Amino acid sequence: MHLNDAVRDDINRSVLCWLATVDADGFPTVSPKEMFCAYGSDRLIIADIASRGSIRNLNTYNKVCVSFVDVFRQKGFKVKGVAKVIPLGDPGFQEIAYPLLEKAGPDYPIRNIICVHVEKVQRIWAPSYNLFPDKGEEQLMREAYTLYGVRPLTEDDGS
Repeated sequence: MHLNDAVRDDINRSVLCWLATVDADGFPTVSPKEMFCAYGSDRLIIADIASRGSIRNLNTYNKVCVSFVDVFRQKGFKVKGVAKVIPLGDPGFQEIAYPLLEKAGPDYPIRNIICVHVEKVQRIWAPSYNLFPDKGEEQLMREAYTLYGVRPLTEDDGS
């Protein structure tokens, strides 16, 4: 399964992704991850900055689900696949970790990379898209800004 431009765009718009793993007792566990990106045409990479539980779970069961949603557009994607933990000492670590190391800078030490080989991609939509089909994305975004008490940056803001 390849990551198309729509998936890549939503990955780039998302501030967090949510990694779902399974613990040793068979319970699902979801954990937010701050540093992640598409890698190649069929992988996601996620930085292990403070992910001891996720890494422990992946050593037991390597199938995962990763979700990311642009909170203002209220849509994103769910990605399912098989994860491999690439430790800091691995010979290929620096090459595969490079995009995340650039994002993290010196303030966020990356201990491992979680590399997810994508097997399935599914669109996630907020219920408002189905409940109010006559509202366009722009209107739904304006309503989300109001709901969350924020406003988008403009060029006047210095962006």
